[in-house]
Amino acid sequence: MDAPAARFLRPLLAADPVGDFDGRPPRVSFEFFPPKTPEMEERLWQAVRRLEPLSPRFVSVTYGAGGSTRERTHATLRRIRAETALEPAAHLTCVAASRSEIEAVAESYWQAGIRHIVALRGDPPEGWARYRPTPGGYAYAADLVAGLKRLAPFEISVAAYPETHPEALSAEEDLDNLRRKIDAGARRAITQYFFETDLYLRFRDRAAAKGIAVPIVPGILPVTNFAEVRKFSALCGASIPHWMAQHFEGLDRDPETRRLVAASIAAEQCRRLHAHGVHEFHFYTLNRADLILAICHLLGVRAPRAADARV
Repeated sequence: MDAPAARFLRPLLAADPVGDFDGRPPRVSFEFFPPKTPEMEERLWQAVRRLEPLSPRFVSVTYGAGGSTRERTHATLRRIRAETALEPAAHLTCVAASRSEIEAVAESYWQAGIRHIVALRGDPPEGWARYRPTPGGYAYAADLVAGLKRLAPFEISVAAYPETHPEALSAEEDLDNLRRKIDAGARRAITQYFFETDLYLRFRDRAAAKGIAVPIVPGILPVTNFAEVRKFSALCGASIPHWMAQHFEGLDRDPETRRLVAASIAAEQCRRLHAHGVHEFHFYTLNRADLILAICHLLGVRAPRAADARV
């Protein structure tokens, strides 16, 4: 192991991963995105198969605006349901679809045995300056949640923003919107990714003060391409701490060390959150299994051993 990698991993490797989590590993869930090419499809299914033995609580599949990936999302979800032991969760948005179209999709999911939906407002399609409700559609995520609950007893997760949604008028208004989604029937909130533990903790306290009692699951993004994450974060309102830039400095041409650093940063983030009572994490996988497997291993989330399986 080279010097930069060893510096970051030594504290984690020296710790007892299971003991740090009170004798039991945390609960995890994973997010995938639908493939656009045969090569990407092969990588997705390699990731699904490699992560399946970790027994995540559920796996979600993203959903493109304006039909850009919708059919691929449907196909991916149905294949996960039919060919794996994983519990699939379907992303569903309000964008560019009528209520009847959205309800038809939801009904098809229910008939296929998919009982969990991640209900989102959705991002504006390409060419839109900003989001606008579709005539005859669900205007916002809270409306979508209410409509889905009228349709069938889905388990529904929604999005939360520790650093405030970039289109919200204020942090308080954004939190009120989360409360509306919960009141409409959502059972869980999954956060936008963040990198500073205090951002999540302050948000959780503010949500509790609003009477929001459902689990708020931290969304964890392992970073391997720092330049891309910095660019995307500028669009979605997630801040990049100075210390993270320092950790990735000089690693542009060293992908192996970048992956080790990314795994150690994400695992340490989970440990810090656990120290404040968090015991469930949602990983944005980017359809890459190796990094997620490494992080979960450090946290004590592992496939059952053959001897354990026989017990």
